[in-house]
Amino acid sequence: MTEHTKTDGLPAMEGVAAPQVLERSRPRNERMASDKIECNACPVLCQIAQGRAGACDRYANSGGELVRVDPVVLLRRTVGEDGGQVVPFLPGTGADSGASWDGDLLLAEDVFVTGVGSSTTYPDYKPAPFIVGSQHEGVDVVTVVTEGIFSYCSFKVKIDTDRYLGPEQANVRCKGEVVGHVTTAEYGSQMLSLGGVHHLTGGSKKEGRVTVEMMEALGNKRAVELTIDGGSQIIIQAGRAPIVNGVEEQRMRVGCGSATIGIFAKQLFGRVDEVVVVDDHITGVLSEHQAGRCLDMPPSGIQMRGRKSTPGRYFQVANPGTGWGGTDIADPLSIIEGWDAGVARPGMRLLMTSTTGEHASWYVLDERLQPVEQQMPADVQAIVDRIGENCEPSLATVLFLGGAGGSLRAGVTENPVLLTRSIKQALVNVTCGGAPAYVWPGGGITVMADVLRMPDNSFGTVPTPAIVAPIEFSMRLSDFKELGGHVGSVRPIAEVLRTGAWHNDGAPTARRVLHRAPANPWPLGRGPLLG
Repeated sequence: MTEHTKTDGLPAMEGVAAPQVLERSRPRNERMASDKIECNACPVLCQIAQGRAGACDRYANSGGELVRVDPVVLLRRTVGEDGGQVVPFLPGTGADSGASWDGDLLLAEDVFVTGVGSSTTYPDYKPAPFIVGSQHEGVDVVTVVTEGIFSYCSFKVKIDTDRYLGPEQANVRCKGEVVGHVTTAEYGSQMLSLGGVHHLTGGSKKEGRVTVEMMEALGNKRAVELTIDGGSQIIIQAGRAPIVNGVEEQRMRVGCGSATIGIFAKQLFGRVDEVVVVDDHITGVLSEHQAGRCLDMPPSGIQMRGRKSTPGRYFQVANPGTGWGGTDIADPLSIIEGWDAGVARPGMRLLMTSTTGEHASWYVLDERLQPVEQQMPADVQAIVDRIGENCEPSLATVLFLGGAGGSLRAGVTENPVLLTRSIKQALVNVTCGGAPAYVWPGGGITVMADVLRMPDNSFGTVPTPAIVAPIEFSMRLSDFKELGGHVGSVRPIAEVLRTGAWHNDGAPTARRVLHRAPANPWPLGRGPLLG
């Protein structure tokens, strides 16, 4: 016993050996062919022959060594000419590997290692494959990098259209399997919730397989065709216009019918006697609307169908559909009950338009007080055009939502709850492939990120089935020590760029440098997006 190991009366520890921890488990089947290796990167435990890949196509047997087949993706803050180039890691680990450097060392502080292609912490008793030490503005920082395996995850899809896609709570199907549902519509957009643990593991094997394939495609910015029970057939792709029943959407509505009336009331005043903005939500009538009253417009005598909410605002003038203003009507006059003969007069001018201006007609009342369609005056047409001009392009937005509150936290610290607390205390930034991730309030680490801000092909799958997604935790080195992080596994960024992950069991063998997306803040030196 040395001076430093005296125990002041406690039982001596000398001679007590630490338990042996295997880097990988022994094969389940002792009769496994000698040229195969058992992959332990996920619970499936594929036995992979030489030169072949596992069921996920992410890991392979290369010369008897398990490797991650894709390069780990790095982001560079400044623009260079080597974007996308794949550079093999050099063999050996440690600063004394003796390898020459290729010049990137000078830019090491402008490089961020993402979880894309980084490999996993599974079975979650070892440090994350990359725990990177670097400096940001003179402060020592650490980024813990891994690919998380997410069973509890989904995609929230925002579809900018006033077309009727289907009833709320309706099933959404892909290749005939239920993969999600229609959820609450938002202002100007229809919303879908796709994927999730219920469809991944709670249904049939086929439902789980189709769901995970759909989720991987959607997350990797590919087009997905879906059918909504009692509704439409749609094709959605992140950042692209949705296609509804074979027709590509063009515009997101400028507002509801009431809002459209208010926005353009002064411009229309004096050019019309009545305006009806057809909308599945609120159909607006100018002369009755408060905006028309403020302009001292006289009543027109128009009598509308539907349920009157407040003056100039009508609900349920028609059924939802893909016609005018998200209703099922093709003839706008069908929502007019009639005209009060004591108020209306021949020659009155009526504009009917949708909330996007895509549908618009101009009428003049004849002697029988019947609207007769005529050529729209140029100055009125210009206002209709302005309605369309104020509509933003219709897009599909795809947000990844995943729960990282489980086992992958063990790749950061032996006491995982300290990581959760540090995030909630704004000490740890959370990113997904370098993209900012919104952290939901409450327990656990539930994050949400826009897939368009993540590198291409960020998502993979495992056959359990589950989704694989990148995640990174960045913090000061002092905070990393405070939360009990795996300090012994921190490696300088220069060493990481040179030799790769700290282990060689399923690690990537190469790196690819991409340029940071211009809209994304640099992940280091900032707190998380807390809810």
